[in-house]
Amino acid sequence: MWVDSHCHLDDRSFTDLDAVIERARQAGVGMMVATAEDLPGCARTLAIAERYPEVYAAVGIHPNKAGAATPGDLAALRELARHPKVVAIGETGLDFYRDWAPVDAQEHTFRAQLELAAELRLPVVVHQRRALEQASDILEPWARARRARGEAPPFGVMHCFSGDAVAAQRCLDLGFLISLAGPVTFPRAERTRVVAGSVPLWGLVLETDAPVLAPQGRRGRRNEPAYLVEAATVVAAVRGISLDELARATTANALGIFRLSAVAAGS
Repeated sequence: MWVDSHCHLDDRSFTDLDAVIERARQAGVGMMVATAEDLPGCARTLAIAERYPEVYAAVGIHPNKAGAATPGDLAALRELARHPKVVAIGETGLDFYRDWAPVDAQEHTFRAQLELAAELRLPVVVHQRRALEQASDILEPWARARRARGEAPPFGVMHCFSGDAVAAQRCLDLGFLISLAGPVTFPRAERTRVVAGSVPLWGLVLETDAPVLAPQGRRGRRNEPAYLVEAATVVAAVRGISLDELARATTANALGIFRLSAVAAGS
């Protein structure tokens, strides 16, 4: 079984969600973490998680939406995060690629969601586009404080990681898993393939980020959880291991950080 650790099933392009979920099942993707970007998205994502047994939710405010976030939004997020199928806070973080929200608003919203995750003892899903160093600088004291309280890592996932092997090691040292997506299949993504080959298996999870970032053979088309296996095939080849070995390791990692087995048992 595979776990898609990050997808956006509430996207308006998924008008055929029953078929999308069935194709995922047929491809061996047995669990999906559907990730929200704002409060309306959180509500849609939770409704999807309630509808499909294999779908779980991460609730959060994306850094590109941080400029419009209010204290009331963060209070509402706290209530949403108590839903029994919520397994993480996110996606949250920093995005310096697009100038869609002021940096100070991004940092404030990021820190607030980190504190919420610590309060609820949930992992965080971290967006760090062109801002990996800055995001890591914010995460470092936060992760240190969680360790000081006796909590054991991992504390979160570095979503759609695109940094180099040195940056990946820093994230692992902080207590974060590295998540790889469709870009690992792109011809020019050699740096990402180096990371795919160097990160220890215990530190790796896989995602699609559907409906975006379709693997190379499907670029320009809508991505979906069933295509996770195409990125996994490249990661397995880079590592020189079988797909079965990669599936066992990455699934165990996702089950562990999101506590999916415990959530499923209680649902």
